[in-house]
Amino acid sequence: MMIAWVIGSGGLLGSALCRALRNKETELFSPAERFRWGNEGELASQLAAAVQAFAACVGAERQWEIYWAAGVGTMSSSEADLALETRVLSLLLRLAESEPQLMATPGAVAFASSAGAIYAGSSDYIISENSTPTPTTPYAREKLRQEELVRSFVLLNGRMAALIARLSTLYGPGQSFRKQQGLLAHIARCVLRHQPIQIYVPFDTIRDYIAADDAAAMMVAALRVINDKPSVLTKIIASEQPTTIAEIISVFKRIARRAPRIITSTSRLSSIYSHRVRFQSVAAPECVRIPKISLFIGISQVMSAERAALVRSPSDLLR
Repeated sequence: MMIAWVIGSGGLLGSALCRALRNKETELFSPAERFRWGNEGELASQLAAAVQAFAACVGAERQWEIYWAAGVGTMSSSEADLALETRVLSLLLRLAESEPQLMATPGAVAFASSAGAIYAGSSDYIISENSTPTPTTPYAREKLRQEELVRSFVLLNGRMAALIARLSTLYGPGQSFRKQQGLLAHIARCVLRHQPIQIYVPFDTIRDYIAADDAAAMMVAALRVINDKPSVLTKIIASEQPTTIAEIISVFKRIARRAPRIITSTSRLSSIYSHRVRFQSVAAPECVRIPKISLFIGISQVMSAERAALVRSPSDLLR
């Protein structure tokens, strides 16, 4: 029987991974305490206890999976904040390595990385796993360091597999108010409050938006293709449906039945985002899964969730 631990289960991707794993009838492990990410010393103690408890749950007859969907870093994060995430990930892997039960049992690790950041400077018309990483920000460079930690951990411990999931732009209901990202959630909140929407990139900017539930299902499927053979798979997880900002605004107009109020401007972040991004995965084609949630349905779900949040606590949308 499979047991899985999703680190970052309260976030957009983490909660979607929990749903995807439950759909696969996978038992989920939950630590006894909520991690205190703001206190590195306490977090280290909590992480040690959680890894020990997870190893005890695995036992001798089970396979295990760890999904890393944690972290609060964004393209604008400081190097200090990003380095903390790397230290925590490194600690997790060292703790796992110190548990004989985990090392003696077939296991797999999935790491959520960022395709948009890692390939931000790419000149390829269509970006695939064959494209050379071209990081342009500290965030992207730290993601590559974190990927290498996971890759080294698996290659040094011969019975394991790892998925390096380079995700395109995630969206979905429940995106954090405090994390300064998420264009679709931002537009939804502004539309519902009849506020103008600031757009910092041209309307013909192309992005690849994938619903968190689709991304999670694709991650689980990809990991399970390789989890019975020691290997490391780097795979782009994307909808592979390029969409312009203008098309997104049009969808919101159809759903809200009124034209959003748009203000165009620039910011210090405008130059670090690629103008046109198109993804196509060529790695492990046997685990290809066509996303089920169309952008129209996905944005409708975001609008519904944000409307419900506004009714519960109007002040939340001001944060």
